[in-house]
Amino acid sequence: MLLTELLGGNIENFGEYNLLYFYDKTYTNSETEIICKKVSSLVHSLGVEKGDRVLICMPNCPEVIFSYQGVLGVGGIIVPAMYLLHENEINFILKNSEAKVIITSSILLQKLKNASSDLSVKPKIICIDQPREEDIQEEFEIIEWEKALSNISIYENAPLELKESDVAVILYTSGTTGIPKGVMLTHKNLYSNSMSGLKLRAEDEIRSTTLGVLPLAHIYGFGIMNSMFLLGSSVVIFDKFDAEEVFKVIEKFKVKSFAAVPAMVHAMYYHPNAYKYDLSSLETVGSGAAALAISLRHKFKEKFGAEVRDAYGLSEASPGVATQRNDMPIKEGSVGVPMPGVNIKIVDEGGYEVPVGDVGELLVQGDNVTPGYFKNEEETKKALQNGWLHTGDMAKVDDEGYLYIVDRKKDLIIRGGFNIYPRDLEELLVKHEAVLEAAVIGVPSEKMSEEIVACIVKKPDAEVSASELIGYCQQNLAKYKTPRHIEFIHELPKNGVGKIMKIKLREQFANLILD
Repeated sequence: MLLTELLGGNIENFGEYNLLYFYDKTYTNSETEIICKKVSSLVHSLGVEKGDRVLICMPNCPEVIFSYQGVLGVGGIIVPAMYLLHENEINFILKNSEAKVIITSSILLQKLKNASSDLSVKPKIICIDQPREEDIQEEFEIIEWEKALSNISIYENAPLELKESDVAVILYTSGTTGIPKGVMLTHKNLYSNSMSGLKLRAEDEIRSTTLGVLPLAHIYGFGIMNSMFLLGSSVVIFDKFDAEEVFKVIEKFKVKSFAAVPAMVHAMYYHPNAYKYDLSSLETVGSGAAALAISLRHKFKEKFGAEVRDAYGLSEASPGVATQRNDMPIKEGSVGVPMPGVNIKIVDEGGYEVPVGDVGELLVQGDNVTPGYFKNEEETKKALQNGWLHTGDMAKVDDEGYLYIVDRKKDLIIRGGFNIYPRDLEELLVKHEAVLEAAVIGVPSEKMSEEIVACIVKKPDAEVSASELIGYCQQNLAKYKTPRHIEFIHELPKNGVGKIMKIKLREQFANLILD
C-alpha cells in the first residue's frame, strides 16, 4: 500500500467528517484532500519531481499534514526537521539531502535562511503564513502559501509509477559519532508499522479523537497521519504542549487515548488544576522515547484512572518495535512485547542468540525496517547485517516474550523525549578556550526522564562560570541539547587505556536533584 492512497481510502470508507482541529479551525477529510492536491501542484511548479527532497520544518499545525501528502503526491521525498534544531544542524541536513524546496513558517524564516546561506543553490522557500518584510530578500525565492494556493489548480499530472519500496521519508537522526544520518523509510516501512499498530487498537478507538501533542515534523507525524486515515479518526493539533489545554480537549472530545513522552505525563500529574476537568474518558496514554518512572506510572493511574503504557522504537524501525498492550498484563521495567509483524532476537558479540533472560544486543527484523541510510553505505552496512537491524541497544527477553531495554545506545541521553548524543556537546565544549576536557552524562529526572550534566576539567589558571558555559552551548546548539547543570571536577575518571569511564560519573552524580 502506498501512503498516497490512504487519504482517498479514508474518504471512501468513512465519508466526509472533521479530520483536523487546530485552535478555531476545522478541516474535513475532503477539504484536506483538496488542499493536499493543491500543495502537490505548488511543489511540482517549483520543480519537485519523483525522488526530489523537500524539507519540512515548522511547529505543529495542519500544514504539516498538508505538506506531507502534497509532497508524496508528486513522488517527492519528505525530509522532516524539528524546528528546535540549531541552524548549523539544519544546514547539514540541507546539504546532505540536497532539498529543492523548504516548507516552513514565518517565525523560522530567518533560521532557515541562515541555514541555507552557504548553499550554492538556494532552495525555494514556501512560507505557510505572512513573512515579515525584512525576511524577504532577493537571494531567496519565498512563496506565500495562501496566495499561491488560492491561484493554483489541483495537481492532475500523469499517474505516478510509485512502488511500495520507494523512499517516502528521510529522517535525520544523530549518530553516536555526532554525524547525523538520514534514515530512509519507504512507503512499505511506514504503512506496515501503522498496520501493526492498528491490529492492537481497541474497537472503540475507530472513529475516535486523539491529541497531536508530539512533534508532527518527525516520525510521530507519519504515525498519527496514517492512523487517522486508516481508523477514520480525528486529531486535535497542539502547536505547544500545555497541560491545562490538554485537559480541556480531553473533556470536550471525550478523548480515550493519545501519545506523549514522560515529561508530559509528569506535567499532567502535577498540574494544580487537573481536578477542574472531567477526564474520565481517558483510558490510556502511550509513553515513548524514554523510560517512564515506575512511581509516576502508579501515581498517574491513581489520579486519573488511566494506564500509561510504555513502548520502544527507533527511527530505523518506522519506529515501533514493541509496546505494552491493552490485552496483556504490564510488567514493570518491560516495554511490552513485539508488535505484530516485527521479529526480534538478542545476540552476543559474536552474533549468536543468547538464552532467555540474558542480556545482549537487540536485533529487529520486519517490513518496518529501513533499507539504510541516505548516501551512507558504511553506516548502512554496520546497521543492517544478514537481514537484521542492529539497534545497538542492550536488552533481554523473559520466558513470556516481554522485552526489557537494559541500556540504550552508548551514552545516549533522552531528555523530555528528545535524543541527545553527548559527543555533539562534548566536541563543542572542548572548543571553549577555558575547557580542557568534557564528559556529558544523563542523570535521572522524574520530570524529564533524564537531565544533561556536563562534567568539566578547566585548563590551568582558566576562569569560567557554569552560566557562561551554558550560554556558550545555547549559542551553538538547540537549547534542549544543552546542559542543565555544569560540574567542575579536577580530572575525569579513565581506564588503563585512557578511555573516560562515564559509568563512574553517572554513579557520582546520580543523586543530583535537578527537577
